[in-house]
Amino acid sequence: MAITKLGTQPLKYSICVSGAAAGPTIAASAQLAERVGAAIAKEGHVITTGATVGLSYYAALGAKKAGGMSIGFSPASSLREHLRKYRSPYVGFDFINFTGMQYVGRDLYLIQSSDAVITVGGRFGSLHEFTSALEDHKPCGVLLGSGGTADLIPELMQRLQPPDGDIVIYDDDPERLVKRLTAILDIKYKDIKDQLKEQDAEWYLHPSTSSHRAG
Repeated sequence: MAITKLGTQPLKYSICVSGAAAGPTIAASAQLAERVGAAIAKEGHVITTGATVGLSYYAALGAKKAGGMSIGFSPASSLREHLRKYRSPYVGFDFINFTGMQYVGRDLYLIQSSDAVITVGGRFGSLHEFTSALEDHKPCGVLLGSGGTADLIPELMQRLQPPDGDIVIYDDDPERLVKRLTAILDIKYKDIKDQLKEQDAEWYLHPSTSSHRAG
């Protein structure tokens, strides 16, 4: 049986934008968050967020306005719970993963499902996502000047000296921050990018070379 191949395509990264759902940083940094989301989309990548209101939602809207893909990870277990219990938005997402893990579990799942994390503003929830990403060796971008957690991270890093401090980058320009972060991801995934450029990039279609367990 002949199998239709899709051919090669650029590798897309899932970049999480983490930010405050409430508080003073929202009004001050909403436009910055939207620029971060738009920059992710224009670079050809996918934005992931906690599917909630606030700065991450502005980032999701920015990505959608720029023609990008937006995926949300909700703490709720269903659309009804997402809308009624958590009072979270539905518009602005191409897909919402209803994790049913509440906030703490959702945060970890979101980080595990993303290739990198950008912190814009933020409170304790954003700090939890940042430290989770750092512990999982995920590249982290911090938008300086956006207030809240983002502006506290440099001092925390200096005081605590975590072993993976070199994967955290700081910038006060949203577009430049996204470019710098994707450059780090390009290096991290160079072997995969090179493989995807090969003529026979769809190696997973050949059972003789596949390491997948038989189902």
